[in-house]
Amino acid sequence: MRQFNRLSSGVLAAAILMAVASTGAAQTAAAPEKKVKDQAEFDIYDAATKDVLAKNGTKAIEDLNTWKQKYPDSDFKNDREVMYIQAYELNKQFDKLLDKAKELMAQNLDSLFPDPKDGPRQVLKVLFSATTAILQIPNPTPGQIETARQAAQQLKDYNRKPADVDDAGWNGARTSMTAAAQGALYQIAVAPAIQADANKDCPGGEAAWAKALGDYPDKSAISYRLGVALRCEKKNDAALYEFARAVAVDPTLGGAQSAATVTTFLKNYYTNYHGSADGLDQLEQQAKASPMPPADFHIDTAQAIAEAKEKEFETSHPDIALWMKLKATLTSDQGPQYFESGMKGAQVPELKGTVLESKCRAKELQVAIPLPDATGPLVAEITLKLETPLTGKAESGVITFAGVAEAFASSPFMLTMTIDKKDIKDLKVTPCAAPVTRKKK
Repeated sequence: MRQFNRLSSGVLAAAILMAVASTGAAQTAAAPEKKVKDQAEFDIYDAATKDVLAKNGTKAIEDLNTWKQKYPDSDFKNDREVMYIQAYELNKQFDKLLDKAKELMAQNLDSLFPDPKDGPRQVLKVLFSATTAILQIPNPTPGQIETARQAAQQLKDYNRKPADVDDAGWNGARTSMTAAAQGALYQIAVAPAIQADANKDCPGGEAAWAKALGDYPDKSAISYRLGVALRCEKKNDAALYEFARAVAVDPTLGGAQSAATVTTFLKNYYTNYHGSADGLDQLEQQAKASPMPPADFHIDTAQAIAEAKEKEFETSHPDIALWMKLKATLTSDQGPQYFESGMKGAQVPELKGTVLESKCRAKELQVAIPLPDATGPLVAEITLKLETPLTGKAESGVITFAGVAEAFASSPFMLTMTIDKKDIKDLKVTPCAAPVTRKKK
């Protein structure tokens, strides 16, 4: 499956720019109550500001460290923390960025930045940077994921309008910010599952994808990935349910795959497992109604169905079932050896078959054992050699018999038994017609 699309920082950045006309470091014009201690602080503040605007993250961090060391209680200490976040972002030090954002978010961001104009801008920089940073870390820690999740949630819900932005501009910005934050929250929700998949941790993937599906039940891509994790664990019933859920909700997996590809995969997987496509439509309807299968959910395997049918057949037709097993053994590669070493000269268990019409006073009977649903002419598979000839002519009909195995041929198949007439039940014999005698001339 195609990798999940990453959140485009440009979407959220554009939204913020709509709401935040000014960018970069904090400016004294926005907060006249703040003052630098002296010219030296102004110079280093100005240098750090220019570093950030010039996108020189390394130099910005050096100047910010100097500023913080020399002026730890600056009026601009909170704004300086935001500048650190910007510098870390420029340097792609996203782990440090999230650590700094976590420190600030542990406090009330709006109280840290009370200015009615510049305050919301500073808060949004923190939330935006933390929200997007997590998407740049290949293997984020649970703590980093949680920091980013809180930032994205706060960004989605943030509604403190800068005093110099009109309502229409702010509402438009909020719409874009909400959409982008929701996208980030989705990526954050699936991040642990993607990590588990990358580590080939199938149980971890199952747990993580199931949790993500609880948060986003209508995302078919999550159902599909959960199905992959379940299949990895050989939990085929549940895997098929999730694949069916994905097809029922959106077989394109959010545009990542061809609908035909995913649908065909489900059908092939289901058919191979179940033995046929019977019940697949009902499964899709059931899966569409709920993201997770019920506790007692089960799909019969093709083997289980075959075994059940075999058991039912053995119960309904024990004699035919016995013959089928015997014939299967004889026609196998080990058949001749089996006959010579374990069957020849031995009494064959009682069987039932259809005797074919014989000649008058026959010494042999031909017997067929057709399957219940067989059509077409009967084919003899057993020859019964009688110890004494018939006194008449055998009629075609069902008989029950038990003889001693004497000979066996595999092609064409024929099992020969010797038998006494008394060991044949239900055999119907009609008298032979009197021989025609010719008058002497």
